[in-house]
Amino acid sequence: MPDEQPERDGPTHSTPIMALREELQRRQFWRAVLAETLGSLIFVSAVLGASVPGPGDVAQGPLYPALAAGMVAVSLGHCFGEMSGAQVNPAVTLAFLATRRLDLLRAVAYILGQCLGATLGAGILYLALPLKSAAKCYVSKSVSLQVSSEGNAGQALGMEVLATFQLVFTIFSVEEQRRREGSEPGNLAIGFSLSAGILTAGLFSGGSLNPARSLGPAIITGIWEHHWVYWIGPVLGAILAGVSHEFFFTASASRQKLVACLTCKDIEIIETASVSRSSLSTVTQTAMRAKQAHKHDHN
Repeated sequence: MPDEQPERDGPTHSTPIMALREELQRRQFWRAVLAETLGSLIFVSAVLGASVPGPGDVAQGPLYPALAAGMVAVSLGHCFGEMSGAQVNPAVTLAFLATRRLDLLRAVAYILGQCLGATLGAGILYLALPLKSAAKCYVSKSVSLQVSSEGNAGQALGMEVLATFQLVFTIFSVEEQRRREGSEPGNLAIGFSLSAGILTAGLFSGGSLNPARSLGPAIITGIWEHHWVYWIGPVLGAILAGVSHEFFFTASASRQKLVACLTCKDIEIIETASVSRSSLSTVTQTAMRAKQAHKHDHN
């Protein structure tokens, strides 16, 4: 009789499920999710706190929230950068997901944590204010972001796209430099970019650049007017920035890398090969220039 064939392991489709279970059991995974939740709580409470006017003052403009957002972004980068990247922004997370720098499970968990943290941050600040002041501040345009009365939703949407684009493009540029050189992440550049974006879009939309930052006050106050602007605008701008940087402007950009991303293949191999060719080309050009300079000196 022929030898009996050994029994095969479970069906191949169980492998992703096992990987999912292993990821959910990892301590590092939940630490990263907690970092995004706590980071979003700190970020939103700081920005909203800077938006609250003092006694007898009129509603704040975008300057104080912009400065607070930029400074707290730098701090969060140092605190949580090694854990989760300190994204604290669903638009940034979706940009990393679209460019396959982040897997689906982590993206979903991060976004849920960000929205939860933003809501808690808005609620904590609301409870910290006197009842009359809280009610007055949270219906103002500086805290609960609203489209400018002198403009329209289309203009606000466009400015949210533009401001978020430059922010996320800066984030991807800093991340690329860190991957190539292993240097300290440029948190200061990201903070400046965030402040500049809020100042740019502030008079049109309030300068959100972050769906979670808009969601928290909306849940607390129940004001949902034009809330879609603060999701579609930042998400669209972030994805456009991430895709354009990764597949057109970065040193490893190539048509093969774009095709690999669209076909769900491993882009790391193609990216490494592209960088190697670029480095080889740079070395060759440097050697040729040195040879020509030596020949010129000899003559």
